[in-house]
Amino acid sequence: MFYLSFYFTEQMDQIEKRFKQANRFGCRELFTSLHIPEDDLAIYRKRLQEIGRLAKRYEIEIVADVTPASLAKIGTDGDSLKLLVSSGVSGLRLDDGFSVEEAAQLSQQIKVVFNASTMTEEECDKLVACGVNWNHLEAWHNFYPRPETGLSKEAVIRKNKMLRRKGIRTIAAFIPGNKKKRGPLHQGLPTLEAHRNIDPLCAYAELVRDCGVNKVFVGDGSVTDEALARMKEFRDGVIPLRYRPLIQQHELLSMIETVHTNRRDAARDVIRSLESRLSFLWPKHLMVPACTIERPKGSVTMDNIRYGRYAGELQITLTDLPADDKVNVIGRIIEDDLPLLAYVGGGQRFRLVQVI
Repeated sequence: MFYLSFYFTEQMDQIEKRFKQANRFGCRELFTSLHIPEDDLAIYRKRLQEIGRLAKRYEIEIVADVTPASLAKIGTDGDSLKLLVSSGVSGLRLDDGFSVEEAAQLSQQIKVVFNASTMTEEECDKLVACGVNWNHLEAWHNFYPRPETGLSKEAVIRKNKMLRRKGIRTIAAFIPGNKKKRGPLHQGLPTLEAHRNIDPLCAYAELVRDCGVNKVFVGDGSVTDEALARMKEFRDGVIPLRYRPLIQQHELLSMIETVHTNRRDAARDVIRSLESRLSFLWPKHLMVPACTIERPKGSVTMDNIRYGRYAGELQITLTDLPADDKVNVIGRIIEDDLPLLAYVGGGQRFRLVQVI
């Protein structure tokens, strides 16, 4: 699943918009931070109550980043969490300052989230000895506001394998939004440094398909509905691929802009639409040779009548291929979506989405 974030420094109308957006896309959990300035305690306590009402109205739970000091400031402690629970807080992401014993104790009352990026095998073993409630335990990686400080993909994969081996079932990570980035640096809030400036869906896909992550949070408070809709489609089993047409045959374009399935015997060099030859009834005038140009990676093509029984097969190239007078080039996948081609394996469904 994917989830969103909000922050107490935002205006309440902006926070409510985030709750509405989360509700609209089925995101039943939001991340926030409870690092509270000393001079704003009264405001933050009131804000907690307001957020609690939003959580109840939109049926969304909240996981809050906390320190021992922030828990003390809002008038609660490890043994009394009624105020937080009444405000919709269902989990605490424990920052520096909590001992393993305190975390285990908290897990008896509420979900606790460890820092996956720094968690060690020794800490996992100690949690067992302290009688942690494993049903209330998750591990989330950090996000990194400063450029060049995010983690490598390889490091996250290694860490996640260790955490799984130790019995932690739920691991989360962060991706950046694609609208206004959170201050003060406004450089995105990714876990992986490589994700800092890429499309949210590509970052989401890499985390869940390659890195052993099963919960992904948009760290920035701002992300477009279009990006979330694409993530939802991916989560539901169809990879949306945006392309720009190179031809003006609107009849043909309208026919290919549907859900396709890559053949189960996936080819090395191309994605092959199973439906394009089995179920599409191509008018002959759409298969005459045209635009038979070079086929760089991401080219959307259709075999023309010169290919005999292959005529009408729709493909997307996975590598640069030369021009072929038997293959028409219909369009090209946009550069931002090229990383998604790696996830269109055998039997994977995908959908072509035209952009201007």
